[in-house]
Amino acid sequence: MNSWKAGWARALCLWLVLLAAISACATHGPEGATPSGAAPTGAVPSAPEPSAPESLGPAPFKPEEIDALVAPIALYPDSLLAQVLMASTYPLEIVHAARWVKANPNVKGDAAVKAVQNEPWDTSVKSLVAFPQILEPMNDKIDWTQKLGDAFLAQQKDVFDAVQRLRARARESGNLKSNEQQNVMVEQAPAGGGQTIVKIEPANPQVIYVPAYDPAVVYGGWGYPAYPPYYWPPYPAYYPGYYPGAGLAFGVGLIAAGAIFADCNSCWGGDDININSDRARNVDRNFDSSKLKNGERGGRWQHDAGHRQGVAYRDNATRDKFAGAPGADRRSQYRGRGADAGNRMATADRPGAGNRASVADRSAGANRGNVADRSSPGNVNRVNSGSRASYGGGNGGGYGAGREGAFSGVGGSGSASQRNFDRGNRSMQGSGFNRPSGGGMRGGGGRGGRR
Repeated sequence: MNSWKAGWARALCLWLVLLAAISACATHGPEGATPSGAAPTGAVPSAPEPSAPESLGPAPFKPEEIDALVAPIALYPDSLLAQVLMASTYPLEIVHAARWVKANPNVKGDAAVKAVQNEPWDTSVKSLVAFPQILEPMNDKIDWTQKLGDAFLAQQKDVFDAVQRLRARARESGNLKSNEQQNVMVEQAPAGGGQTIVKIEPANPQVIYVPAYDPAVVYGGWGYPAYPPYYWPPYPAYYPGYYPGAGLAFGVGLIAAGAIFADCNSCWGGDDININSDRARNVDRNFDSSKLKNGERGGRWQHDAGHRQGVAYRDNATRDKFAGAPGADRRSQYRGRGADAGNRMATADRPGAGNRASVADRSAGANRGNVADRSSPGNVNRVNSGSRASYGGGNGGGYGAGREGAFSGVGGSGSASQRNFDRGNRSMQGSGFNRPSGGGMRGGGGRGGRR
């Protein structure tokens, strides 16, 4: 009996050991295996994968890129160059000013400047209505205008340095010299190095000549095949004697001294633009000198985000620099809007509040230039609606051809529901702005590879 009990006990023990082994295999798997999601015995858990760093935005413009951007304007008189650079930071207002010029072709020079004094545009933009041979290309090549403004806001010193590089090359090539239209002055670099400074001033301060030229010719060739210079053939209406391959052509002088309120005495070395407040009030009777840089830098230009009109800045650093309003207003500033963002462009063709200028890219045949007289309900006289211009920045020769909606998403349409829809989209999208494709504008004139 005792033998039987001992055998039964041994069998029971063996059975319990077998059950324990089966249970262990089910829990841990085969020898050396680890259950899914568990770390091996004695192993140190690995650190989680680091998250991707937040995007720092686009890289700064290269020197050769900036050279290509300033190539069409580097040989302008200093004062006019300064005003073009300032105005380029407000591309949507450039579009409105160009529309005004097209709608008022017989108002010219200082008379044009006086006629737009009450327009809600920046002073620099108003001044350019006196120079349609500048304003029209800036509008037609709005992609270039926006890039130039982006470069000037983020890399102001680099832009001024590029101007001096190109002026030196034009002078060495024999294409930049004093004549009846302009005075070219050279200041030698101080001992110990530095860049030679080339200044350009009108020969007659009362008459402004805007030079036209081919950048690939006037600078003695172009050394950056990957970054061809931006270029547009001069408009025949302003340069009747110009022919391809010529040096500087000056066309007809403009009696527009009243439009000049800036100079570049501080551009070269000080890297800033001087503003004459009294002259600025001749252009804009509401000019606010308090928005200039104060203290020891009083009278120097400062970008006004209130005139950005919803066009997004290119990078975070530039947005941060000009987004000065706290709280909810800061979000609007980030999108390029000033504190008065609710006061949309009340243009001459559409007086009154609530006019959100639309520069959106609409499909061919659908984009009607918003130059309508809507001063009274029911009067929807669409002036020049046949042109249906698309204010965008795209590729293609000629003027304004094939532009691809550089301001897609900015502004709204005429109906309240569409405005609400657009406003909601802008809130969701953050910036409210579609940036143009990186290829930029390719200029007309049949010159392959140039913009």
